[in-house]
Amino acid sequence: MRIISFCADGIKEAAKKGFYDWVLEQDADFICVQDLQAQEYELQNDIFFPQGYNPYFFDAVDKGVNGVAIYCRELPKAIMTGLGFVDFDMEGRYIQADFQNISIGCLLAPSAYQQDDKAQAKKNHFFELLQNHLNKVRNKRREFVICGNWNMTHRPQDTQNPEANQPVSGALPEEQQWMDQLFTNLDYTDAFREVNSDSDEFTWWPEGDRNSNGWRVDLQVVSSGLLSTIEYGAIYKNQVFSSHAPLIMDFDYDTQS
Repeated sequence: MRIISFCADGIKEAAKKGFYDWVLEQDADFICVQDLQAQEYELQNDIFFPQGYNPYFFDAVDKGVNGVAIYCRELPKAIMTGLGFVDFDMEGRYIQADFQNISIGCLLAPSAYQQDDKAQAKKNHFFELLQNHLNKVRNKRREFVICGNWNMTHRPQDTQNPEANQPVSGALPEEQQWMDQLFTNLDYTDAFREVNSDSDEFTWWPEGDRNSNGWRVDLQVVSSGLLSTIEYGAIYKNQVFSSHAPLIMDFDYDTQS
């Protein structure tokens, strides 16, 4: 099972830069895309609906912001849009495809990077709700992969200039503590870190310069039952489709099992 996650900074612009040309060559079972900045009805070109995939979109109520999509080779049993968070579900931040014993989620977390205390408080509230949700669903008899732009890092090694990035939203001590709780108390796993511990692996460059100030905020977080299935992980950097790079993960798992 191959899953590709990508934060687009606008799916129309990413398409112009060749994202779909590239991703359709990767033989992925799932393509999870965040920050579409377009609603489904605006995507008229066939490139956004590639053959061989079942596409599902969750738009923000406001035009031109957020939005997530998931492309599935196999037809899911159900699609869930939103997380039941009243303050956030209208913002188009989460979509999930459910199969027999596994769910694949596509997440765009709120950002407070270079914003004010109000934005940070909103972000903190979202992650409080998300922690409760992830704690609840881990008791279900199914596995989960939550991929997307989490808009925060876990360790200092996940930023290119850790000293310079403190105390910046996305690398705050309380945010990294939240990640600690996710990966210890709640028993989820950062799939990429299971196969790659390098300190120079980043997925986001806020200033657009890939030679400096990289962050690793794009993650595929998996439930405990998938830990032994993680086979391969890579961040694709050979082409630039947005300020984020796609994250590729391979799992020894059959969605029909």
